[in-house]
Parts: sequence; structure tokens; C-alpha cells
Amino acid sequence: MKDLSSIQTFLMKSVFPVIWISGWGAGTVALWFGAMTERSGMQPPAETKWIFLFALIFGVAIIWWACAPLKRVWLDGMVLHASNYLQEIAMPVAAIGRVTENRWTNVCTITIHFNRSTLFGDSIVFMPKARLFAFWSPHPVIAELEELAMTVRMRSAEY
Repeated sequence: MKDLSSIQTFLMKSVFPVIWISGWGAGTVALWFGAMTERSGMQPPAETKWIFLFALIFGVAIIWWACAPLKRVWLDGMVLHASNYLQEIAMPVAAIGRVTENRWTNVCTITIHFNRSTLFGDSIVFMPKARLFAFWSPHPVIAELEELAMTVRMRSAEY
């Protein structure tokens, strides 16, 4: 069994969103209901309340977009496994259509696109193991997965 996902996947998918949303949400609620005051004892301006509320909504949307889809991914021979920590799928490596990478976000993510639909849809997103000083080059797991899928498809075409 070979784990392809970063050890930080669970933290980014489950722990970070809860901590950030709880903290920012509590601060926003406290601000709106008058529990926070300036040093002079005055309430903050109304604009501050709205800025915090919009930041909360924007932050939740970004977290939902970036963290919710993350899966834990591992290879077991010629079978690719993916888990969202509640459910798990197993797909033959031959079902991999293509593999893409998003290096422009704070957390590099890799998307595996399948030739057919799965319980998680047509693709899965995961955080690969971190690499230092490798921003400009594709993550090696991309080539590994594509090569493995190509090899399996070529072998099955021979028979």
C-alpha cells in the first residue's frame, strides 16, 4: 500500500475549517451583539460589523471550495483507493483518465479525473505529500499515476 496523500489532509479537511469558522464566526457574532468594544468603550462602527460578516461568508465559501472536496488517496497494487473519512471507493488504476495539478492555491492539490463516474463523482481532489522548493515543476505523483494507468490500459489492450 502506498499513501499518495499528505498527512495534513485530515487537518485541512476537518480540523482547520471547524477552527477557522468557529473562531471567525464567534468574533463576528460578538461584534454584532455588542460584546466587543473599542478601548474607549465605544461600539465599533457599523462598517466593521459588515466587513466581518462579509469576510465570514467569503471565508466559508473559500473553505468549502478548497477543503471540502479533499480526499485521502492511496494505491494498493493496481487499485486506487479514495476516502472522504466517511466513505471509501476503490477503482482500478485503468479507470484513471487524466491527472491535473493546481499549484496556484496555498495548498497544492491534484485532481484525478476518471473515465467513469464514482461515488465521489467524475474526479477526486487530494493534497499530495509536500515538496520543498518545487513550485515550478509538476508533482511526481502525476507522472506516476498517468504512467501506471497507461501501462495497465496497454496490457489490457494486448489481451
